[in-house]
Amino acid sequence: MTQDELKRAVAATAFEYVETLLEDDTIIGVGTGSTANFFIAELGKIKHRIAGTVASSDESARRLKELGIPVYDLNSAGAIAVYVDGADETNKHLQLIKGGGAALTREKIIAAVAEEFVCIADESKMVGVLGKFPLPIEVIPMARSHVARQLVLLGGDPVYREGCVTDNGNHIVDIYNLEILDPRDLEQKINQITGVVSNGLFAVRAADRLILGTDSGVKTYLP
Repeated sequence: MTQDELKRAVAATAFEYVETLLEDDTIIGVGTGSTANFFIAELGKIKHRIAGTVASSDESARRLKELGIPVYDLNSAGAIAVYVDGADETNKHLQLIKGGGAALTREKIIAAVAEEFVCIADESKMVGVLGKFPLPIEVIPMARSHVARQLVLLGGDPVYREGCVTDNGNHIVDIYNLEILDPRDLEQKINQITGVVSNGLFAVRAADRLILGTDSGVKTYLP
């Protein structure tokens, strides 16, 4: 199967799972990226049964609205029953690296609010140790150089993502050459650096369910 076929398969499986959770007032959190886009397309099949959604990016919100699916601001949405999103990396503990699409802060907020966080990914994203994919950090623009110097002290090689401005008006610094042996500890250390808005480690709030597309079929993992 091609990577797109794997992504489409996990999106369909996640859609089937979310359908079992639907009630009249269910609000669904929707992520950002190519795998999440396949999930959005699946949601279009039942748009009249969905009370509403909360999107982690302006692009995902646009796609949902084009399908006629209501999109709400998180402050007015109330409880989020389930949040479905992809990942750039995952380990067996369902700890993730996210933020390749620069939506990590809103993704992290929705994950924190959601009763259940479902990660959908293809098997290329499963790793033994997080860090091969550069770790994105969202930073306040004026603090970018300061944050980069502090990240060097943590053992990484920070690179400014040229031309990238997040939906929140901030910048992204990607950390290369990290071997993240303790994701929870590193997530908390990076968050303590002044000027950091958030980082792409989802370890303190890891996924509750991983739906992984493999050549031998779709597999579901629980922590």
